Amino acid sequence: MTVPRLKAGLFVRALIRRAEVAGAAAYVMRKGAEESGAILLKISRLDGTSMVLSQARRGEGELVWVKPLGDAVDDEKAAAWFEKQMKFDPDLWIVEIEDREGRAFVDEPVV
Repeated sequence: MTVPRLKAGLFVRALIRRAEVAGAAAYVMRKGAEESGAILLKISRLDGTSMVLSQARRGEGELVWVKPLGDAVDDEKAAAWFEKQMKFDPDLWIVEIEDREGRAFVDEPVV
């Protein structure tokens, strides 16, 4: 059984709204395919470091978020990684959330 999926654009808009309601700033750095583009998150702690999250599916299609660069990287390393990913996937969304606490505002597990 597969888990139903939200359209990427709807997910991104809801995520931005959730972050803003909680007092964080969030915006689209790169707009991807409205229907099904992959989504990457950059959680900026506003101290020159960020955490990057990438969507993944495990098991029966359960959505999780993985940290492809670890817990914290400098912003330049994150930017270089995003550039590399955009070459592989032109439909990619990138959302930046600026939050000193490093909150991602996603319901799914971060693994």
